[in-house]
Amino acid sequence: QVHLVESGGGLVQAGGSLRLVCTASGSSLSAYVMAWFRQVPGKEREFVGGIWGEITDYADFVKGRCSVSLDSARKTLFLQLDSLKPEDTDVYYCATANPSYPPTVYRVASRYNNWGQGTQVTVSS
Repeated sequence: QVHLVESGGGLVQAGGSLRLVCTASGSSLSAYVMAWFRQVPGKEREFVGGIWGEITDYADFVKGRCSVSLDSARKTLFLQLDSLKPEDTDVYYCATANPSYPPTVYRVASRYNNWGQGTQVTVSS
């Protein structure tokens, strides 16, 4: 079992950037599909971006201003968010899922069975 802890959230002005960090303990992260989701209270968790091996995938609302990367040696997953907008205000979560064939990054939260506690991102206008 992998224990995930997110950090790096905070308050930023619109147009600014943040780099969220997901640190893992336990198994190597390279064995899992990994993704970032976001959620506001009362709404479904929304896929932001993810990575599996050489494959990355991003939600349309962050394409061009978001990058997911994995440092396997440090067991750390990153989410770089640029050109932040007030509507990006959310709690951001990292998650792991067991891979399947053909290789894919799942966009559905129910495919992920291991979650961190989340980190708050607040973007002011």
